[in-house]
Amino acid sequence: MKAPPILTPLVLLLLFSLAKGLNPKCDAEDHGSTLQVFHVFSPCSPFRPSKAMSWEESVLQLQAKDQARMLYLSSLVARRSIVPIASGRQITQSPTYIVKAKIGTPAQTLLLAMDTSNDAAWVPCTACVGCSTATPFAPAKSTTFRKVGCGAPQCKQVPNPTCGGSACAFNFTYGSSSVAANLVQDTVTLATDPVPAYTFGCIQNATGSSVPPQGLLGLGRGPLSLLAQTQKLYQSTFSYCLPSFKTLNFSGSLRLGPVAQPKRIKFTPLLKNPRRSSLYYVNLVAIRVGRRIVDIPPEVLAFNPTTGAGTIFDSGTVFTRLVEPAYLAVREAFRRRVSMGKKLTVTRLGGFDTCYTVPIVAPTITFMFSGMNVTLPPDNILIHSTVSSVTCLAMAAAPDNVTPC
Repeated sequence: MKAPPILTPLVLLLLFSLAKGLNPKCDAEDHGSTLQVFHVFSPCSPFRPSKAMSWEESVLQLQAKDQARMLYLSSLVARRSIVPIASGRQITQSPTYIVKAKIGTPAQTLLLAMDTSNDAAWVPCTACVGCSTATPFAPAKSTTFRKVGCGAPQCKQVPNPTCGGSACAFNFTYGSSSVAANLVQDTVTLATDPVPAYTFGCIQNATGSSVPPQGLLGLGRGPLSLLAQTQKLYQSTFSYCLPSFKTLNFSGSLRLGPVAQPKRIKFTPLLKNPRRSSLYYVNLVAIRVGRRIVDIPPEVLAFNPTTGAGTIFDSGTVFTRLVEPAYLAVREAFRRRVSMGKKLTVTRLGGFDTCYTVPIVAPTITFMFSGMNVTLPPDNILIHSTVSSVTCLAMAAAPDNVTPC
C-alpha cells in the first residue's frame, strides 16, 4: 500500500549562512530591524542544559524534539487541540531558536521562542499560577499596558474566547498543559522598532508539565501574527538565518521588513491551505542528488489542501524530514553516490539511518521548487561528530503517525 503524503518541514533550506553567523554578545543590543537569533544551547540561552552533553547526546535530543515537532505540526493541520504529552513538554520547555524582545514602557526584556507555525504571541505574566519562568512580564510596571475588550475584533481571533466583565480572555492547550490568558496590548519593541498596541496573550494560569518558561513570538500567516500586526511597518516581509546547533558561539538573524533583506533573493510562490492558513506551504516538485533527479512519484510531493499534505517551511524543525517514499528514494540515491567503487558499511545513530565511520565525499542535494532550485550547502546535508569520525545524512523519514487527517 502506498504511504499517504504527509507534512514535510524543510527548515534546513533557510540555513545558507551558517559560516557567516555573528559571534554573540549576550547583552548586545539589536540594531535596525534585525534581531539576533540564538540556539537554545547557545551560551546566551538560559535554557541550555546545565550539564554538558556529548555530540551524540545533543544530536539524539534534537532528533527527539524534531519527532515531537512533527506530531505538533500534524495536530495543527488536523485542527486538533491537544499535542501528545511527551512532545508538548519538549516543544514548549526547549524552544530551538529564541530572540529578544522588549515589552512595555519602560521596556522589559523577554526571550521569545520564534515560531513560524503559530500566530498569536504570548508571555508568562506576574502572578501567573503554574508558570515556571523567573522573569515574567509585569503589566503593572508598564504605562502603555491595557486589556483588550470583549467587543474588540481581536477577541474573535483567539481560541476559546471568554469574557469576565469587560476584558477578553482565552484558553488553549499546549502539550499536557492547559493555559489561560488575558488578551492584552502593549508596546513591543523588536530590535529598534517600537510597535504600539501590539496584541498578545498574558498568561495567568497554566497546569500540567508543559508550561512554557518563556514567551512565544508567532510568525505565522494569521490575523494576530507579527506579520499581520506590523503590515504597514514590515510589509509582511521577513527572513531568517538559523545558527547551527554545533556552532554554539554564533547567532543567526531574523530580518524584518523589505529594507533589511539581502539583495540577492530567489522566489517561490506560497500556497494556501484553508485547513491551516497560518502555515507556509510551498510547491516542492522534485529533488536532485548529484546531477540526477530522484525518481519520486509526483503525488508523493503534491500539495493537497483537503488533507493538509504538502511541504512547509518551519522554524521549529532542525533536521529535514521527508515523507517516507521520498526519503527512501533520496537516501538510496545518496548511498549509491557515496559508495561508488567502494564497500562502505552504513551504520545508524538513533533515527538517522545513513551514517559512516570513515570520511566520505557527499553528493550535492538540490530541492526543486516552483520557480527556483536550491542546492544545499554541505553543512545542511551532513552532521559530523566533533569527537569521532561519524558522519550522518542529516535527513530522516517523517513518522507515519503524523499524517494529517
